[in-house]
Amino acid sequence: MTQNPAVRARAEIDLGALRANVRTLRARSSGAQLMAVVKADAYGHGAVPAPGRGAWIGTATPDEALALRAAGIEGPMMCWLWTPGGPWREAIEADIDVSVSGMWALREVAEAARAAGRTARIQLKADTGLGRNGCQPADWPELVHAALAAPEVTVTGLWSHLACADEPGHPSIAAQLSVFEEMLGFAQKAGVTPEVRHIANSPATLTLPESHYDLVRTGIAMYGISPAPELGTARELGLRAVMTLSASVALSKQVPAGHGVSYGHHYVTEHETTLGLVPLGYADGIPRHASGRGPVLVGGKVRTAAGRIAMDQFVVDLEGDTVEPGARAVLFGPGDAGEPTAEDWARAADTIAYEIVTRIGARVPRVHVNERSDAA
Repeated sequence: MTQNPAVRARAEIDLGALRANVRTLRARSSGAQLMAVVKADAYGHGAVPAPGRGAWIGTATPDEALALRAAGIEGPMMCWLWTPGGPWREAIEADIDVSVSGMWALREVAEAARAAGRTARIQLKADTGLGRNGCQPADWPELVHAALAAPEVTVTGLWSHLACADEPGHPSIAAQLSVFEEMLGFAQKAGVTPEVRHIANSPATLTLPESHYDLVRTGIAMYGISPAPELGTARELGLRAVMTLSASVALSKQVPAGHGVSYGHHYVTEHETTLGLVPLGYADGIPRHASGRGPVLVGGKVRTAAGRIAMDQFVVDLEGDTVEPGARAVLFGPGDAGEPTAEDWARAADTIAYEIVTRIGARVPRVHVNERSDAA
């Protein structure tokens, strides 16, 4: 298949697959509301429409949330990764729920709310065992009582995050849910009446109905990627990859046996062969760690990156096949036509599929297909 020769590379974003994945996740959410996590530019997929009317939107940074509001995205929205001096007032004025994990954040958001002349919507985060953001159980009573005593804020949510939901049966899962129950109980007994309580991420949405509460936060699964091999492949989970990454072959040429390929000559041809040049590299997010292993569908066959993946390009050994310049090289997609998947690239780079799609850079245009909306 020949790609438009004017297109060096493209990341095709299948909005039909996105909507179908959302339907699958909603069906697995035990009736809980769904939060579409669109942090990191929608996990590398580019700005995508909110998946259905009324769904929550979740971002990591306040700048991400504010950009979505500026783009006209409405509805309930939350962001959680705050640092001192952050844009609290802007978030309050944009009607964004902000996460509070400690007293310093509560003080800053209350001060910003006074300056804005509005009540801030805050969600208190509990550290139930992940050990990253969130309030420790020992400090929880102080934070809860201080939030209830602050007239500038209203507590709209209580939440936490699981450390090992992608490892079925891990003992930390039950332990964290138990701690969350205790911290929820304390807050609610103290007088907090949250709109939402939530702890479930993508793997928990798919496998832990007891963790669903009022809201589930779906990130990577929404984009059709399995949260972990232990849970099954995307296809086994009823998910379909949303991104297909491809490029136009830039050059095809015959070389003799013993010819070195790319930096360091880590690959040397064993016999006379043809080489194809794929114009994508680590500046586009293709992991250099996948050198010599990254799979690509070219000319109807899956080839392997030959030698080092460079900043802008890498080579595949076409094993004597004739592939014309402009032919389509598919790095990953749903796998329907035999192309590799993001999970295949993750294995080749010794990483996780989250990183493969998220790291695809801005030099690669996102092209939306199947944009027709439905009842997702």
